[in-house]
Amino acid sequence: MKAVLFDLDGTLIDTAPDFIRIIKELCTEASVIPPADEVIRVQVSEGSKAMVRALHPELSDDSPELTGYRNEFLRRYAENIAVHTTLFDGMDEVLRALEAKGIPWGIVTNKPRGLSALLLEAMHLSERCAVLVCPDDVRHTKPDPEPMYLAAKILDILPKDIVYVGDHPRDIDAGRAAGMQTILAAYGYLPPERADDLASWQADFIVHHAKELQALWAA
Repeated sequence: MKAVLFDLDGTLIDTAPDFIRIIKELCTEASVIPPADEVIRVQVSEGSKAMVRALHPELSDDSPELTGYRNEFLRRYAENIAVHTTLFDGMDEVLRALEAKGIPWGIVTNKPRGLSALLLEAMHLSERCAVLVCPDDVRHTKPDPEPMYLAAKILDILPKDIVYVGDHPRDIDAGRAAGMQTILAAYGYLPPERADDLASWQADFIVHHAKELQALWAA
């Protein structure tokens, strides 16, 4: 293992609390009963439109109303991106252990670069992160392996010597397609329809807590 790459939301950082905060704000202002926290949480990996749809399920994806709500959602998120957001428990120790060994770590995410950069800066991770690959940087996003290959190229490390950690089937698919070792972060925002059969994701390893990563790599 010469490098480790992480998905961002739901794998490296627990961003759901701030998404839940904003959805509840919007619900209060619209006099709408907010969806349960877990309903919002499992939509995080599907993006902002999916989270807003949890608030307004009656609207179609291409409706101007949904676009307006989504834009307001993103505006509020960018203005206050890390009020309740934290690294997953144990993840800072995982990162520090990698850094102590001189093993670079980075991020391959489907989160737009503008928001990703803001988040990393707010979390004081910008200088520690060796590479950040976002949808803006490639033609094809995960589950396509293109972003994985780009991260490997920037690091100047062969994909076969890189481990990718993610909490969504597309993460594991992208990592496997690129020839990387894959780890399923079962503590993350697993899609409900795939959460009961983690073996079918075909990850090389499954962890249920971030701290397990250190033990796995030391084995």
